Amino acid sequence: MSLIENIERTVEEAYAAESNVFGYGSWSHHITQVVENARMLAPHFDADREIVVLGALLHDYASIVDESLYEEHHIHGPRVAEQLLKQHDYPSERIERVKRCIAGHRGSIETAPDTKEGVCLASADGIAHIQQPHSLLYLAYVQQEMDIDEGADWVRTKLERSWQKIDPTVQKMVEDQCEAARLFLAVDTPR
Repeated sequence: MSLIENIERTVEEAYAAESNVFGYGSWSHHITQVVENARMLAPHFDADREIVVLGALLHDYASIVDESLYEEHHIHGPRVAEQLLKQHDYPSERIERVKRCIAGHRGSIETAPDTKEGVCLASADGIAHIQQPHSLLYLAYVQQEMDIDEGADWVRTKLERSWQKIDPTVQKMVEDQCEAARLFLAVDTPR
């Protein structure tokens, strides 16, 4: 079994565990989509595919193994990923590259991705949010127990942040999907 297959199995098991408060859907409707997007985008950026795929598998993993890390999973994620990758004797230099991808993947922070692999992962994650807005709705309404207006605002804001973190050369590839998600969420409600 390859390293990626081993990591994928470990990560999926964590998402399937009863202790994962975000539910298995965060695997099946988010992580798998980010991985698929990362694989598709790696050649576009001339990025190291293995680094990008490992980053995609592990970018939210810290909050799955410890939900208290959710708000700062981009900070804790690199450390948790390093621990897991070291268990597989992954080379230190490559671990550092995966960690840099994870540290810069989030759209709500000031730290922008600083490598082509990081830009690829941030774009893949942003696209997944646009492709799977129902997973964001689940997070808002079920996981965070927001009311209708608060949840709709949160999802719209999240989609806009996701759009902003997608590399401009990639935005053109998904602008129709983004517009569809925006239209779906644009229904104004009386206040």
